[in-house]
Amino acid sequence: MAAGRISVGLLGCGTVGGGVLRLIAQNAARIEARVGAAVEISRILVRESQASRGPYCDASRLTTRAAEVVDDPGIDVVVEVMGGQAAHELILRALERGKSVVTANKLLIASEGCALLAAAHRHGVDLAFEGAVGGGIPIVRTLRDAFASDAVTAVTGIVNGTSNYVLTRMVDAGLSLEAAVAEAQALGYAEADPSMDVDGHDAAHKLQILALLAFGAFVPPGSVHVEGIAAIEPIDHRMSARFGHRIKHLVVGRDHGDALELRVHPTLVPERSVLANVSGVLNGVVVTGRALGPCLVTGQGAGAMPTAVSVVSDLMDVARAKVAKVPGFGTRGLVLASRPIVPMAELSTRYYLRFVVADEPGVVAAIAGELAKERVSIEQMVQEARPAHEGGGATIVMLTHRAREASVQAALSAIGREVYMRAPPRLFRIEDV
Repeated sequence: MAAGRISVGLLGCGTVGGGVLRLIAQNAARIEARVGAAVEISRILVRESQASRGPYCDASRLTTRAAEVVDDPGIDVVVEVMGGQAAHELILRALERGKSVVTANKLLIASEGCALLAAAHRHGVDLAFEGAVGGGIPIVRTLRDAFASDAVTAVTGIVNGTSNYVLTRMVDAGLSLEAAVAEAQALGYAEADPSMDVDGHDAAHKLQILALLAFGAFVPPGSVHVEGIAAIEPIDHRMSARFGHRIKHLVVGRDHGDALELRVHPTLVPERSVLANVSGVLNGVVVTGRALGPCLVTGQGAGAMPTAVSVVSDLMDVARAKVAKVPGFGTRGLVLASRPIVPMAELSTRYYLRFVVADEPGVVAAIAGELAKERVSIEQMVQEARPAHEGGGATIVMLTHRAREASVQAALSAIGREVYMRAPPRLFRIEDV
């Protein structure tokens, strides 16, 4: 560290990288006052050095050689916003060379977070990743710092703005899922290939990171149960509202002491719930502490500037630690251990079940009978005729009392084989959050 100056190397200069440069330039005096030293971008790794980068990017600091950033002994902190698994080697090299690292790379932290944190511990530096979950909302700080004196028992929330926007537009504008996705793409809320968001994998990566912070757990890739929103139809929103609920795509994490419950799927939540009213591209996470109880953190969950705010806030934290000669201070408390995951078959919750059936006598009794065989009790039921242009027949929707997942799935498997069924049964879980 040069006297009175923190030298920063930036990996990537896309939309988030551009936002980082803008914030540092516009708030330089404020940042210096809070850090105790000037924070300056010394090197910027880009693919093409000749491309225009906007008014906040000094072209003389661009390089296409990663070594000029991660191996330069004059650089104190590396900020990675290039994304993807390719950043893994560069982050690891930076840590091994005694540089603190700030990243917004959720895929990398979800898959390699345990090894990267171990490297940061080994070399006495920080690994900060607020921007990897929830864009601009301070959920990482909340879990790492605000709940440091409490035991987190549950983390439940909406962490994918694209899916939340799609579900919101399906309700507010009556759009089909396909039309809502197309609208999200036109507005820049969804990628050309929206599968990571729509299929739930983006949210699953974020839940892995939340479990790391909330429960001190290393969660191997593939350990989280994942369902996306593709199976949701407009009738599900209408029926949910009829029962006083809304459908949200939730991450659910609970600490049962001997094991963790980790799942991502569409969920019915009561209309009175705070999460039911987190709409559009907003994110919202409810953290429940054993002593504190529930705490809601909500705000802009994606976008260049919200994510850049989180990245620069992390940069200020690690820079302040460097100035105070306590590098690694913020990362020291993050110690991970393997924790067993509760199998979905053992889950106990309430369910929304939808059946498309032939409109014949005895069908409701037959469905109820199969559910009863598995000790699944019906709480409420609605039946309505289907119009001829949809194939006729009837739609039956049931809400159950609390039941075991294995029992419900066994009943649906048996019902799905019956001749009166016109389509596979649909299941959505219900959470009182």
